[in-house]
Amino acid sequence: RSGDGKEDHLYDPKTIVLLQEATQKGDYETFKAYTERVNDPARPHNLRARLDFVYDREPVALEEVEPASEIVKRFKTGAMSYGSISREAHECMAIAMNRLGGKSNSGEGGEMPERYGTERNSAIKQVASGRFGVTSEYLVSAQEIQIKMAQGAKPGEGGHLPGKKVYPWIAKTRYSTPGVTLISPPPHHDIYSIEDLAQLIYDLKNANREARISVKLVSENGVGTIASGVAKAGARVILISGHDGGTGAAPQSSIHNAGLPWELGLAETHHTLSANGLRSRVILETDGKLMSGRDIAIAALLGAEEFGFATAPLVTMGCRMMRVCNLDTCPFGIATQSQELRKRFRGKPEYVMNFMLFMAENLREVMAELGFRTVEDMVGHSECLKVRDSDNSGLELNGIIGQPCHEHAVPSEAFDFELEKTVDVDVLLPKFRPYMKKKPAVHREMIQVTSTDRTVGTILGSEITRRYRDTLADDTYVVECFGGAGQSFGAFIPKGLTLRLTGDANDYFGKGLSGGRLIVKPEDNCGFVPEDNVIIGNVALYGATSGQAFIRGKAGERFCVRNSGAEAVVEGCGDHGLEYMTGGTAVILGKTGKNFAAGMSGGTAFVLDRSHTLYRRLNQELVSMEDVESKTDRELLQRLLMQHVEATGSELAAELLGNFEGNLKNFKKIIPNDYRRIKAVMKEYEDKGYSAEEAELMAFDAIHAGSGKEKH
Repeated sequence: RSGDGKEDHLYDPKTIVLLQEATQKGDYETFKAYTERVNDPARPHNLRARLDFVYDREPVALEEVEPASEIVKRFKTGAMSYGSISREAHECMAIAMNRLGGKSNSGEGGEMPERYGTERNSAIKQVASGRFGVTSEYLVSAQEIQIKMAQGAKPGEGGHLPGKKVYPWIAKTRYSTPGVTLISPPPHHDIYSIEDLAQLIYDLKNANREARISVKLVSENGVGTIASGVAKAGARVILISGHDGGTGAAPQSSIHNAGLPWELGLAETHHTLSANGLRSRVILETDGKLMSGRDIAIAALLGAEEFGFATAPLVTMGCRMMRVCNLDTCPFGIATQSQELRKRFRGKPEYVMNFMLFMAENLREVMAELGFRTVEDMVGHSECLKVRDSDNSGLELNGIIGQPCHEHAVPSEAFDFELEKTVDVDVLLPKFRPYMKKKPAVHREMIQVTSTDRTVGTILGSEITRRYRDTLADDTYVVECFGGAGQSFGAFIPKGLTLRLTGDANDYFGKGLSGGRLIVKPEDNCGFVPEDNVIIGNVALYGATSGQAFIRGKAGERFCVRNSGAEAVVEGCGDHGLEYMTGGTAVILGKTGKNFAAGMSGGTAFVLDRSHTLYRRLNQELVSMEDVESKTDRELLQRLLMQHVEATGSELAAELLGNFEGNLKNFKKIIPNDYRRIKAVMKEYEDKGYSAEEAELMAFDAIHAGSGKEKH
């Protein structure tokens, strides 16, 4: 606290004014005045404020230090999603970083497809396979794919976007329902062990072989051990995120019980990886209130090679810390989706570029004094740090500073995923490439698969996406598979590709399905009743965004978690089915496990409930159960049953169709309450003659009227 008892913030009015003047006018001298203020040892706000440099090395001339234009290639903007901040702010940062050769981060909220391939494209795409809007196109457009395991500013909470910020255009990008609050649980439902994380890393590498795979961890005690597992799992980049920072979406209470300073987690991670011979496998990154060249220098000396900035770029674009990000009332058009408030946005890519270049220039001056010519040279040299002579805090920091630099600290060994040995690269690509010309020709192939064949179809799918995006007709390319498929069969496959499997499949079947079609059925004369037996494993169709899946048999646990657009028919499922579903249609022709439809905020389910006991297993917190009565619902259910019979030969579905009207009484429709509400209001406007787009926006405004959304 300051002398008058008020809270003292690093970003106080004077700091903000100096930073904005410097970056908006391109004035480096003003920027140096800003850095002097944030580096003032009389106002210590963090651990690094207690540290000082050791000048034992021979200084070098400033002109001998690598140029700022090279240093900024190590810079990134933080993961701020489209939804938490406005389109204008999101694109402004992407343009700035692409022009500099650095990287902007999409955050977990998806991205509009029209930005892919342009200078508005975010180079880093954040996921955990079921994050919002994770499609094959989204992944293929990335230079780096980041798996968000934790966040320093709000660990344990996951992501959160209030309903009042889920405008129709945000809902479209996130494959969700306008006006309905969105939640991203922190323990991802396809990651319960380091093996699960390794599988996701492998899946993403298949989805985009050219991208680096990054894992975001939170600074905490023991993070070095976790990072060692992440390195062994094949990640190329590990981000240690500090407790400083914020979000444009979460409630203000998120600031409490946050993670640890990045200085602690970064130093521990660097030392642990080095001690275990893993440091050369990965690039270390850190973020959390990096505000000056001095901050970057300390991060590099503690082991970081790349650096993320979030709050500062927002300030350069006009943010003045009103701290109303989650309320959608940002008066500067940054942390809002309001069309009126967004008109006030005055940010320019040049402002963000000036900040990054000034930070690099400021760092160069520190490097010259310390005797380092390149950032690479200084990584891990914590012996160049000491506790300030004037510090009287009593903090013991010798565990993170004064350590000699480990040899071979700079990453040199990329993890070998051996993708050339996969079914896709070895068999499917050579077979299908002749048919992938300017005008694609229909083609079908037959292959045998085993449980060691993981992520079958994903590399082929990524090639289809690169060439055609989502323009192909269904079943343009068909792969007939026979045997027991390994994990992640058909993950992220796009429209135009169909995988038909005669046999069974392991966990993560259809993960992130992106428009493709998946069909699995047992062999003819298999000797068992398909609807009584599990044929696909756990976490099937996790994070699917579009496409279809027809499964003749039962699924394991967590079926269709975070489904946000796919149509799926299965003949029974285990616990936690349809959890956090935001869109699409699921038909369950049999019993479900407990906790069915927990957290479901969009889409529709039809469940065959002959014993009338579904209500015992249904999580009714957000959903309601009703009979299938409307003509639209009856036609949808009938169509999916007919397609299921055609695709799999299901005798159960054929029986139900044989007396469809009579069997309807045994079906229950599950629909989220908020989803029902907004759809009902939309229909009222459509009945009055408004277009679907107009009705959607008017319904959103009507539902959130009086929420303070437009109060400035």
